[in-house]
Amino acid sequence: MVKVISYGGGVQSTALLVLAARGEIDFRTFLFANVGEDSEHPATLAYIREIAVPYAARAGLEIHELKRHLRDGSTETLMQRLNRPGTRSIPIPVRMANGAPGRRNCTADFKIKVIGRWLRDHGATAQQPAAVGIGISLDEIHRANRRRKESHEEIEYPLLDLGLRRDDCKRIITDAGLPVPPKSSCFFCPFRTVDAWRHQRRHEPDLFALSVRLEETINRRRAALGRDAAYLTRYGIPLPQAIPAAGLAATKADEDGGTCDSGWCMT
Repeated sequence: MVKVISYGGGVQSTALLVLAARGEIDFRTFLFANVGEDSEHPATLAYIREIAVPYAARAGLEIHELKRHLRDGSTETLMQRLNRPGTRSIPIPVRMANGAPGRRNCTADFKIKVIGRWLRDHGATAQQPAAVGIGISLDEIHRANRRRKESHEEIEYPLLDLGLRRDDCKRIITDAGLPVPPKSSCFFCPFRTVDAWRHQRRHEPDLFALSVRLEETINRRRAALGRDAAYLTRYGIPLPQAIPAAGLAATKADEDGGTCDSGWCMT
């Protein structure tokens, strides 16, 4: 049977990497679906390539970096999709006027399908599905309940089986002598917390400027189609106004913002 971990480069899936290296879970192959050099947070890419990949190699594990390929053989990034001329749909969960997230196809198109193609290329079928381990910890068990299963896979939750929480995952990582990775997500993801946006504006101004530009591009397209504006935060106003340069310190409510519930992103 094909057995893989869907590796996002975050705390939970890095804990799975350490557990595999210690022989405590039976997985040797980790699949990182890279949504784009222009889309993934640079800190996540740096952690995977500079820390996780060498650690995996020393332990005899494999991390495969996958990308979305189009029918003509070219690759496509999420940012390219968002900026494609003439596109009418928005694959990320931008916030509507009431603050609710819109439809989301980014995880399916740039994570699940990309990994699914690799699994099928390596022998996974509906009759002989692959075992796919997802890094969801006990404190996020609600995300497991929302995870859709594909016909060619059987989903496993090793952290749930071991009764591990996010704090346990951090301890596992530090006990292995590794730094704790940053939270993994696209740097412009509308599910980012307000505190994360404030951090980006203060400490990552280049990324913040790209996020502002993306929001403006989305709204120019929506205006041309006669649609209401949509935003990257729940406040219903443009990003520079929602996250002012002189913003206040984050509150507990800010830290409890929405997250991707698929089990594929931000783990």
